[in-house]
Amino acid sequence: MITVDGLRAMRVFDGVPEEGLVYLAGAVEDIRLVPGEYFAHEGDERSLFIVVEGLAEITKVVNGDERIIGTRAPGRFFGEVPMTLSTPFPASGRAAGPTRVIKLEPAVYYTLAALAPSVPDRVAGLARRYLDSLQTMAAEQREPGVRLIHHGRSARAHRVSGFLTRNEVDFESVTADAAADAADTVLELADGRRLENPTMREVAEAVGLDVVPGARDYDVVILGAGPAGLTAAVNAAAEGLRTLVVETFAPGGQAGTSTRIENYTGFPFGISGDDLASRAFKQAKRLGAELVVTRTVEALDPATHELTLDGGDVVRAEVVILATGVVWRTLPLGDVGRFLGSGVYYGAARSDSAVAQGADVCIIGAGNSAGQAALFFSRHARSVTLLVRGESLEAGMSRYLIDQISAIPAIRVETRSEVVALHGADSLQAADIADRRTGDVRRRDVDVLFVMIGADAETAWLPPDVALDGRGFVLTGADALESGRWAETRRPFALETTAPGVFAVGDVRSGSVKRVVAGVGEGGMAIAFTHQYLALGR
Repeated sequence: MITVDGLRAMRVFDGVPEEGLVYLAGAVEDIRLVPGEYFAHEGDERSLFIVVEGLAEITKVVNGDERIIGTRAPGRFFGEVPMTLSTPFPASGRAAGPTRVIKLEPAVYYTLAALAPSVPDRVAGLARRYLDSLQTMAAEQREPGVRLIHHGRSARAHRVSGFLTRNEVDFESVTADAAADAADTVLELADGRRLENPTMREVAEAVGLDVVPGARDYDVVILGAGPAGLTAAVNAAAEGLRTLVVETFAPGGQAGTSTRIENYTGFPFGISGDDLASRAFKQAKRLGAELVVTRTVEALDPATHELTLDGGDVVRAEVVILATGVVWRTLPLGDVGRFLGSGVYYGAARSDSAVAQGADVCIIGAGNSAGQAALFFSRHARSVTLLVRGESLEAGMSRYLIDQISAIPAIRVETRSEVVALHGADSLQAADIADRRTGDVRRRDVDVLFVMIGADAETAWLPPDVALDGRGFVLTGADALESGRWAETRRPFALETTAPGVFAVGDVRSGSVKRVVAGVGEGGMAIAFTHQYLALGR
């Protein structure tokens, strides 16, 4: 811990009486940092940091890029703005090299202020100066290098828009007259290139996302970048394992489409699925994990752990972690296909707020994801109707969501109700809804229909060596042992499949809890088991 003499040597504490220095020496947190380590993140609760040794960099994400906006040498403050205005941190602080800082929590700061009023006066003066530069950055206009041109409610444009948004690519969306262009979706790039009706792979390559693995051999290959997969990547990379994540669409998985997660520990006001995914992805990348998007795995050799990706690329891993999650179940209506992306959507994300703006929205589902979507879209839509096949919401939805929904007049909940037909020309205009109590069918104006009626695992591509339960989910641990398909003399690790060295985590695993926090926990556990498995070979 820092000493009274150490504090006395710092000019920022000139004028602080001896009793104040004694108090501070016993109350502040003395933090030593390695290069690149963060001591404060944008959005964290307020506190005051003072650099003792080394150099701190102040960074802020502007238009998607992390920018160094200042530095702090020994004796300088960081946190004067949030401490003065009682707000969260507007920027982040990290060590430029070996650095030492002390941290004053609000209670410590205000006790110091009573002992030495000159200190808060100095902090407030610095806060006013730094606010000017922060306001200038906040006022900067985005200059995206990508324009997405589309014709109204296009299924392809909706998918491209969601892909760019969830991969944090800045773009401008422009609606054009259909007569002006034969293609319904056009991607214009800053270098003048123009992609007409591009595939997701073409979009990814055009905007600079990684689509090809950088190596052939890895310690760990993780299939899927949902909460479980990203957590495994963070832990694996942090422990020095060569780590590759293969993702079909974008970081976050199904959780990435969740408009609000209220019960994830550490976020008292909730966090959106895409925000959580963004943080985990940046953390994994910073620690050295590699992630490729728009790629699927077509084959797994359980003996060699060779993985064949679509397009023919082959990678090999000491350990393979299946974190492929689940996909939304489709609506069993024959004509639903012609409305996909032009009125009917599987799942719901914050990026879908544009299609719901001023619209009559129906959401089919009774789980937490459906409840979160109803709350979110009630702030954008003209009306929101939650269609529930069962008798009530209680069977599948958390109490806190039910209470919030009941308090919002704009949300109507209809139980024992099902959509039996869809109507519209180029896009959805109406739906026939059956009341299962009475048998009556009524046609209702519906512009947007979000389908959230459960999910299934896509595991048919796995080799027979990886045993599945009756619903297609992957057996692990004790279930793998009892399946009769485990051939080793040792017992499988708790998350290990019937193929040694192949693990399964998150929603794809048979018996999983289907909660974000559970997937995160399993992602961390998988890397602990990875080390134990690798030790067997040594």
